[in-house]
Amino acid sequence: MWNSIHLHLHHLLLLIVVVAPSLLLCSLVESVQLELKSGHTKCISEEISDNAMSVGNYIIVNPNEGHPIPNSHKITVRVSSPRGISYHYAETVDSGTFWFNSKEAGDYTACFWAIDHTPAVTLIIDFDWKSGVTIKDWSKVAKKGHVEAMELELKKLFDTLSNIHYEMLYLRKREEQMQELNKMTNKKMFTFSLLSLLVCLSVAGLQLWHLKLYFVRKKVL
Repeated sequence: MWNSIHLHLHHLLLLIVVVAPSLLLCSLVESVQLELKSGHTKCISEEISDNAMSVGNYIIVNPNEGHPIPNSHKITVRVSSPRGISYHYAETVDSGTFWFNSKEAGDYTACFWAIDHTPAVTLIIDFDWKSGVTIKDWSKVAKKGHVEAMELELKKLFDTLSNIHYEMLYLRKREEQMQELNKMTNKKMFTFSLLSLLVCLSVAGLQLWHLKLYFVRKKVL
């Protein structure tokens, strides 16, 4: 059994070395802080592959610790898909959480609107958005299943590699789409150039024909 585990681990480590650059492309989103002024909007986009789990949470930093958050520090939040389908909407809140399974690949957008306030204030928002393998809490998995450290590491590696493989397939699909788009664009440009050339030749022919008629009328030719 241990020989089999070591063999799988060896193969997984070799595969990680090969695909390590792709690992950097995976969705490893850390918590960020956003500054938002009263009456303004700020949006963040995240490229997510289809059929991927996505979880996010946000909270406004209280400027007065130990006291209730002021009414001026309220926001409206909307998370939408590339086609504009709303996955989360919250109005006049100071914190919240959203989660969804993506139905299509593309750029998903989270927008924050700060309510108008006089005088204007600047809100600081702690925002954390994770997708794919980064959602899993491995400490809970280990505690719940009481698995050995080696088996847990193998599960982590397997999940990471599965995510990398899925991302590579997604990037390949996007590359094929871009190549098809380039072919269509080149074809349209060729057709347009050919039509432009025909129009120019037609105009030149008409001008020569008109000049010839003019000279014939004037008995020059």
